[in-house]
Amino acid sequence: MHSIKKRQRKATLTALLFIFPFFVLFTVFTIYPIIQGVWVSLCKWSLMGFQDYVGLDNFRKLFGDSKFWASLKHTTTFVILCVPLIVILALILALFANRQVKYKKFLRVSYYLPGVLSVSVASFVAKYTFAPYRGLVNGILKWMGLYDTTNEPLWFMSTNLSWVVIVLMTAWWTVGFPMLLYLAALQDISNDIMEAAAVDGASDWQKLTQITLPLLRPTIFLVTLLQIIASFKVFGQIRLITGGGPASSTKPLIQYIYEQAFDKNKLGYAAAMSYILFIILVVCTLVQMRFQRGGDD
Repeated sequence: MHSIKKRQRKATLTALLFIFPFFVLFTVFTIYPIIQGVWVSLCKWSLMGFQDYVGLDNFRKLFGDSKFWASLKHTTTFVILCVPLIVILALILALFANRQVKYKKFLRVSYYLPGVLSVSVASFVAKYTFAPYRGLVNGILKWMGLYDTTNEPLWFMSTNLSWVVIVLMTAWWTVGFPMLLYLAALQDISNDIMEAAAVDGASDWQKLTQITLPLLRPTIFLVTLLQIIASFKVFGQIRLITGGGPASSTKPLIQYIYEQAFDKNKLGYAAAMSYILFIILVVCTLVQMRFQRGGDD
């Protein structure tokens, strides 16, 4: 008995020694910045350091800041447009990639490949693909006779068209990862269930809607949650494609926070807005988890 307890203590000590380096790094680079950020949000703080403690003034200020609300509206617009598209598109691609065909490996690689690109490369691909007069998209539309030179689409001069470019680029660039999550879940579904359904005379549509989708419900919730969080944090592609334009009509909240922090040197105010975004993400996560538990029940 004594030797068993000794081995258990040794195994516990070994595990703690392996965990300790991660714990130190996580504390220094994650926990401490979160705590420090709360303090910064309560102060008038610039790149030169602490200036004055102002309490909740930064939070009161942002509630009267029309640009803050406009940027939050733009971010919410992106979430509403992008999340359903990626969730549904990733599921469709996973269903195609899960079929027993000779080229299924090619499909999986093709769907995931854009995800290895950096945000700058993917953004410039989209920017030049939708460029007027010489872009691929306008060239195809002109070849199809959908417009002439007098009414060529100027994708980056219109708010609605700019959102189309941003959402399509984001879906093309990021759909690979949720597709892999769906694909892993699809491969966990036993073939015996599908064979039994086929014996009972179920059509492909019935097998999809009554077997596959119900079994994929946890994965669908997970993908939706991850996409909501990622979409609320959108920044790089919008800044590189439209710069927040035209006329700041696509500027997201993260870009506004960035400008306040590093262009206007208002780190305290930017930190306050960051924690408002953090609260929004926490609320979205809790609501999503509540819906998931309700669905499981």
